[in-house]
Amino acid sequence: MIFKKKAKQSSSDSDMTFLEHVDELRKRIIYSLIGVIVGCIIVGLKIDFIINELLLGPATRIGLKLQNLQPFGQPFLYFKVLLVGGVIISLPFILYQIWKFVAPGLYPNEKKWVRLVTFFTTFCFLLGVLFAYFVLVPLMLNFSAYFGTSAIENRFDINYYFGFVTMMILSSGLIFEMPMVSFVLSKFGILTSKFMRKYRRHSIVAILILAAVLTPTPDPVNQLIFAGPLFILYEISIVIAKIFEVRNVESQQNEKSSLAK
Repeated sequence: MIFKKKAKQSSSDSDMTFLEHVDELRKRIIYSLIGVIVGCIIVGLKIDFIINELLLGPATRIGLKLQNLQPFGQPFLYFKVLLVGGVIISLPFILYQIWKFVAPGLYPNEKKWVRLVTFFTTFCFLLGVLFAYFVLVPLMLNFSAYFGTSAIENRFDINYYFGFVTMMILSSGLIFEMPMVSFVLSKFGILTSKFMRKYRRHSIVAILILAAVLTPTPDPVNQLIFAGPLFILYEISIVIAKIFEVRNVESQQNEKSSLAK
């Protein structure tokens, strides 16, 4: 009865034609764009606070002087802050739209996992954003601002500064998704803990290279601060993969026992 019920559900969901799938995708993209627009409006209402307190805060706290070197530098800066801020604020809604597009092709137990993935994906991304904003960005700015001879005054262009902060925040947010990527791949049997343990040394080298590329400062301390959480996230990913390997084996055993009955 269980398998008949699943087959019935999957057949009803698969009745959608190709054009209906395309129309559903178009609808979810439109909803996501509307979410970004709403996020941009929310950012626009607090744009002065976001720029003066949040964006310029790390530079102000260490006494770093910023300047504008382009005729339309500040208008472009405000536009980029609106866009990036709108995407970050609307991220949970965008992930929900992705889930709504994928959900019709999933079984009820798989839908439960997708909801958790949506929540924890947002949580991990925001955790990475906070780590970059409060740890990485201040340390790197402090190194850059006071490195070198005092005869040369370090003044950064505001648009380059915004690009640096944005790159660090988004990179950190995406990197903190490593456990969720491991979760999804392990859930479908694509990634195993044995594979990750086997290539742990290779991963350590890759993480150090990634930290050296993403951190614009040559300071090894900052690079290790960036690489440290990656090592921890990699080990967490191994644990997650192991947990779902055990669960997949138990699920297969339960299915075999139900078939035998």
